[in-house]
Amino acid sequence: MSLIAATPGQTIGPFYGYALPYPGGNELVPAQSPGSIRFHGTVTDGDGMPVPDAMLEIWQADATGVVSRAAGSLRRDGWTFTGWGRVSTDNAGDFSFTTVEPGATEPGKAAYILVTVFGRGLLNRLFTRAYVPGPNIVKEPLLQSLPADRRDTLIAQRDAEGLRFDIHLQGEDETVFLRYPGHG
Repeated sequence: MSLIAATPGQTIGPFYGYALPYPGGNELVPAQSPGSIRFHGTVTDGDGMPVPDAMLEIWQADATGVVSRAAGSLRRDGWTFTGWGRVSTDNAGDFSFTTVEPGATEPGKAAYILVTVFGRGLLNRLFTRAYVPGPNIVKEPLLQSLPADRRDTLIAQRDAEGLRFDIHLQGEDETVFLRYPGHG
């Protein structure tokens, strides 16, 4: 009888400080690259307290809306945009990625960054989207399917550095989390 090894979605952590974050994981592009922005925010729990040991992954299109198929996310070369990154929160629950503002992947659609949250107390990862503010956001089908008072939890805010997206795991301002087919 063979045993199947447990995956991170089936075990209790935190264990993210070992092996999962890697050097440059938060830099989808170098900070000095033309068009680079900071995608950042804070992860908080149901009491509004920062979560200091969460890990986030993002996937996104490039500035023109093209989803990269390039290899190299774990060994960045400084010029290939792979559209994927991983970072841990710091002691204040803050996270930060250096990336580009994504373009819409389809005409008339809103651009977004896919975000996955891993953390203690979560038996499985959480999925959400950080929509980029813009004119197509009012027509975005996913946002329109939500009650009006919940839509803002999926819309990033522009600031001087780029895009801010705070993630509330529970509570009054809980971020809307998504379920994909096949996800338990």
